[in-house]
Amino acid sequence: MKFLATVAEPVNRPDDRLVGVEVLTSRVLLHPTDPERSRGFYRDTLELAIYREFGTGPERGVVFFLGNGLLEVSGRGDQPPGPEIALWLQVRDLAATHKQLAGRGVRILREPQREPWGLDEMWIADPDGVRIVLVQIPEDHPIRSRPGI
Repeated sequence: MKFLATVAEPVNRPDDRLVGVEVLTSRVLLHPTDPERSRGFYRDTLELAIYREFGTGPERGVVFFLGNGLLEVSGRGDQPPGPEIALWLQVRDLAATHKQLAGRGVRILREPQREPWGLDEMWIADPDGVRIVLVQIPEDHPIRSRPGI
């Protein structure tokens, strides 16, 4: 397994103050109520690629790739995250993703549909009820013509 390391020099203003918060990498942290069940969901059901694993025992951590972000499933929470928490994942083919996940028994909260803002979305839930929005951006959507997207 290869690990990536990023080192950057701070960006300084002439008066030696840092410019903003310099974020080099980021990840979402989830502390599931049943760590093994949640690791299995993200690893085996969604088949997310593993970036790294750490620790030992039932509450060991696994960090998964999420496109250009990371998801860390580690530790144990006393309660599931509240409804304010959701993951937004862009997929290439929402219809194929829907068929695949439905066949694996994933809890689908909302079937795929075109939203008023023009994105195709489907909502699923992880074992703790964390909402996961799966999004496909249609070819003719204006977001595709914006630089950097």
